[in-house]
Amino acid sequence: MKTKKLIFTAFLFFAGLVVSQAQIDTRIGAELAYGTEIENLGIGANAEFGVLDNLSISPSFIYYFPKEEGPIKVNWWEINGNVNYYFIQDEGFHLYGLGGLNYTNVSIDADIDYGDFGYSVDSSDGRFGLNLGAGANMDLGSNIMPFAELKYVIIDGGQLVLAAGVKFNI
Repeated sequence: MKTKKLIFTAFLFFAGLVVSQAQIDTRIGAELAYGTEIENLGIGANAEFGVLDNLSISPSFIYYFPKEEGPIKVNWWEINGNVNYYFIQDEGFHLYGLGGLNYTNVSIDADIDYGDFGYSVDSSDGRFGLNLGAGANMDLGSNIMPFAELKYVIIDGGQLVLAAGVKFNI
């Protein structure tokens, strides 16, 4: 539990520091994601803080919907801290590469019943990994900016994550 609090506190501190330093576009948003390792959909929140004309810092959080396979229930979430480098920033279309850090937490609960006998198993594990990928923003000329992102999380087993959503200029 202390690890979760420490990571969350560090994430908030880092995000606050970036907001105070950003002088370029700042965006917050929501996303729908699919992870190939968990093979399930997730919902998330993201932000993007401009640092330079073609560089931004982008923290995000994705919570994958719980997955049940028989008596086993899997919960999976991830926190990401990425750097986006914009290769193309044409009017209406922005293409970027991304790289960053990932923390993934997986917990498994199992309630197994054998007639008069039964047992419960509860386990959780968290791992750090690296993100590599690319994304695109569609600038519609308003405060709403749809985006799509594809990243590979380099971690035990690895996971490809496809995400799409909207960012709002603030």
